Amino acid sequence: MTAPRNTPADRSPWGVFLVFLRLGLTSFGGPVAHLGYFRTEFVERRQWLSERAYADTVALAQFLPGPASSQVGMALGLVRSGHAGAFAAWAGFTLPSALALILFALGLARHGDLMPPGALHGLKVVAVAVVAQAVWGMARQLCPDAMRRVLMVLAAAAVLWLSSVWAQVGVIAAAGVAGLLLCQPAAASSTDVLPITVRRRTGMLWLTLFVVLLLVLPLLAQAVPDATLARIDAFYRAGSLVFGGGHVVLPLLQAEVVPNGWVDTDTFLAGYGATQAMPGPLFTFAAFLGASMNTAPTGWTGGLVALLAVFAPSFLLMAGALPFWERLRRLPQAQAALMGVNAAVVGILLAALYNPVWTSAIHSPTDLGLALLALVALMRWKLPPWAVVAGCAVAGWALA
Repeated sequence: MTAPRNTPADRSPWGVFLVFLRLGLTSFGGPVAHLGYFRTEFVERRQWLSERAYADTVALAQFLPGPASSQVGMALGLVRSGHAGAFAAWAGFTLPSALALILFALGLARHGDLMPPGALHGLKVVAVAVVAQAVWGMARQLCPDAMRRVLMVLAAAAVLWLSSVWAQVGVIAAAGVAGLLLCQPAAASSTDVLPITVRRRTGMLWLTLFVVLLLVLPLLAQAVPDATLARIDAFYRAGSLVFGGGHVVLPLLQAEVVPNGWVDTDTFLAGYGATQAMPGPLFTFAAFLGASMNTAPTGWTGGLVALLAVFAPSFLLMAGALPFWERLRRLPQAQAALMGVNAAVVGILLAALYNPVWTSAIHSPTDLGLALLALVALMRWKLPPWAVVAGCAVAGWALA
């Protein structure tokens, strides 16, 4: 393993923050692109860890629920500068897009009538193309065989039929069991040892806290009629149950905030479309939702509450699991269960593509044509997402 370069300036939490802040300002393109930026910056340029150690870290992020790129960033910060480094890496990578989305939410709420007619609808239409691209790419990668394609279709049908957050949780759990029984993982390859300084006892404390919060927050939210506690519970649960990357948080958050009347469907999809134009993690969509709430806490407070709640599970899981990963990743049973879970994740996203994304955005042949044009721009012409989002907003205004 190549030893990390001895550069004290980026070993401090502040140094880690500055490195990730630059990435948070410039990393467009979604989770896969983020991982490419990280590899260039930390494996090739700074030599914080070896190629194989970086691959192991990415594998752990794929194994855990939550946003993969953000979790890899947290792990890199943790290895470099301890727990403070993990928080610094998250803050630097996340705050640019989170602040921009909160400002967008405030502008939409206070000056929404100033937005050109049709531009808001254009943002909803581009969400169709973005989610369709995500479904296609994830299906090719995570459902390469007939067994996993069947699991994908069954998961989509079950979620559309039952349409609740707990139904999605049940589908994910059932798919994990199916994967354990029916899927055959590839043999594990040899790996470099990660330079982890966190003790297993400390990791177990973080994992215990994750489970306690996941179980106790829903009970507290039911027992105590407090809006802030209800929001923390909803966003923490969404962040705890998302397998497969940022796009998959869409159906979970939609099931939490729209039926409860916290955010209407039009605002939800407009914010999701705007999120595609931002650098950094897609999970910052939660900051937009928190700032857009119809009742307090809203604005800056609501955005911060939602942002911290949706990312808290990622920090607890990564800090807790990293000390155990070397042994866990070699278990074929864990890999088999994950294969089933990933197939169900694609099915859940496929269901979200139909409802609410398609049903709320596509109302005419013109809408369908604009969505197809955006999809071609993303997949065939390889245009950057921010350019496609801006183009659809302008097209929606022109067509209106």
